[in-house]
Amino acid sequence: MTEDGADLADEQLAREFDEHRAVLVGAAYRVVGSVTDAEDVVQEAWLRWAAIDHGDIRDPRAYLIRITTRLALNRLREQKARREQYVGPWLPEPMSPELDADPAAVVELADSVSMAMLVVLETLSPLERATFVLREVFDLPYDEIADTLGRSESAVRQLAHRAREHVQARRPRHHVDKARHSELTVQFMAAAGTGDFEQVVSLLAPDAVLVSDGGGKKKAALRPIQGAAKIVRWLFAVIAENPTFEIRMATLNGETAAIAYDGDEPDTVAFLEITDGLITELYLVRNPDKLTAVPPRHTLDPQS
Repeated sequence: MTEDGADLADEQLAREFDEHRAVLVGAAYRVVGSVTDAEDVVQEAWLRWAAIDHGDIRDPRAYLIRITTRLALNRLREQKARREQYVGPWLPEPMSPELDADPAAVVELADSVSMAMLVVLETLSPLERATFVLREVFDLPYDEIADTLGRSESAVRQLAHRAREHVQARRPRHHVDKARHSELTVQFMAAAGTGDFEQVVSLLAPDAVLVSDGGGKKKAALRPIQGAAKIVRWLFAVIAENPTFEIRMATLNGETAAIAYDGDEPDTVAFLEITDGLITELYLVRNPDKLTAVPPRHTLDPQS
């Protein structure tokens, strides 16, 4: 091949890869729960893609998802040591919409990147998590998943069954629709801002749980807090320590989230899980290292 021909081939490979980049970042993110790690995984997938013979690849998208998931699984295993040294609860990083911007998949796959779903996925083994993502999110056939993970097809079917049962057992069964979720999120944050203890407590389920992730860099509870009154007292203490916070709403992880800004930079992202009209879980991400994908305040609609 001439030099010009090689350049054209490289450009074609790059264009083809870029067509799927957002989906690949989304796939890796569902496995590792980290935007930074997901982007690193996709860069490694590109190096693999650029180096292989493409003659036998019939479905580039499926092939790239498989490569990316395999690399993400390796990265997830590498994270284990970091997780063991982590201060307090570990929550996934918030993800902005453009990181999973396949228009055909955004609505259909939004639930698979919700904070509540990712927290459930954290409780799966690495192999179960990768299998769940490949099968339940991207609907790849079992034989391809088996090849990706280096397991037999029967073993993969068992992994998929266990993962599906585990997820179904831990997911809330009576979700509110997105419009009601957004409405209650706004209502809760407004009530918290007024300092009305009883009003805020009334929006929480009696056995609600708050999980906060400060990574040792911001104030956060070292263990989950259970009970509406305890949660509200903790939240009010944080608000009192940060009187200049400005709260805005934005779509992160496919749902409405509340962002507390300190100036232009995000300080805290709050995700609320709502069941039967009451807030059952609150997930607060405060570790600044995990907020790099959250938009700065000036980029949001002032009315949000």
